[in-house]
Amino acid sequence: MQSILAGAFGVQSDKRREEDFSSHSPWPYIIAGLLFTAAFVGGLILVVQAVIASQ
Repeated sequence: MQSILAGAFGVQSDKRREEDFSSHSPWPYIIAGLLFTAAFVGGLILVVQAVIASQ
């Protein structure tokens, strides 16, 4: 999970990135990335709706 979050914010080190992609299957990272992206977009939608509703 730490690799997903660091990669999403662009602060992942080259060493950690190389470890992630050399030792594991990419599927857990792909699935976690998609879930994180969906949660992030859903959160943004909720915040925008709350701001619009308060005006």
